[in-house]
Amino acid sequence: MSKKKGLNIIGFVLILLISVVAILPFYTMLIMGTYYTNDLFTGMKFIPGNYLGENIKTLFSIDILAFYKNSIIVAGGSAILTVIVCAMAGFAFAKYKFLFKKTLFSSVMVTMMIPMQLGLVAFVIEMQAVGWRNSLLPLIIPPAASAFGVFWMTQFASSAIPDEVMESARIDGCNEFTLFVKIALPFMRAACMTLALLAFLWSWNNLLTPLVVISNESLYTIPLGIRQLSTTFRNDTAAQVLGLSLTTLPILLLFSAFSKSLISGLSAAAVKG
Repeated sequence: MSKKKGLNIIGFVLILLISVVAILPFYTMLIMGTYYTNDLFTGMKFIPGNYLGENIKTLFSIDILAFYKNSIIVAGGSAILTVIVCAMAGFAFAKYKFLFKKTLFSSVMVTMMIPMQLGLVAFVIEMQAVGWRNSLLPLIIPPAASAFGVFWMTQFASSAIPDEVMESARIDGCNEFTLFVKIALPFMRAACMTLALLAFLWSWNNLLTPLVVISNESLYTIPLGIRQLSTTFRNDTAAQVLGLSLTTLPILLLFSAFSKSLISGLSAAAVKG
């Protein structure tokens, strides 16, 4: 056996092991959703149980479809707004010169170092003052001002958009807004796609913010809705795990469909940064 063939076999075995380690938690989560809650504490389960039907009935005893709809609205709206706001801010920081530019950018970076929990009380008071409390707006609009998103877009736009192309567009009579939409955005497409996927994921999995700003059950998102299966008298862990498994599927499908864009955006930003 040649040395090259031996290395290929070793590489295949390593990739296989890594894949098993990555897939095993999700597999066990799916299997746990087929058991009665008390059976989950008797050991690790690898073979499907016979309690799936009852867990599905328990899961649909809450308005799970409405929670899915709310999560899609929140995560989709948040992803779109985050890309728009951060792309514009990143483009401005990367390609324009203005007063206090470095100070403003440093201020944005500082906010990345402050835990969200520290400003949670002030955030709730602010949402109450503007009349957004107990609505989906606090979950869609404020997250669009993402410090990471601004940093991400600034790093990408600084080297991805040639200054010569921008100057040529201005000479041809292109105004600044058209320059951003028709010239800058195509160059930033990979970064925009990557940020949209990340923003969707962050919003989809968010539990803390909906927990403190929403009290109307009809506005619950998926994480908050599944929490209803835990009561004072019984914690239906198996049904909760099944619900979490079903909420993971859209994320897996989304990342599978756009994995090439995600990888190209991450690798391009790493090289350009």
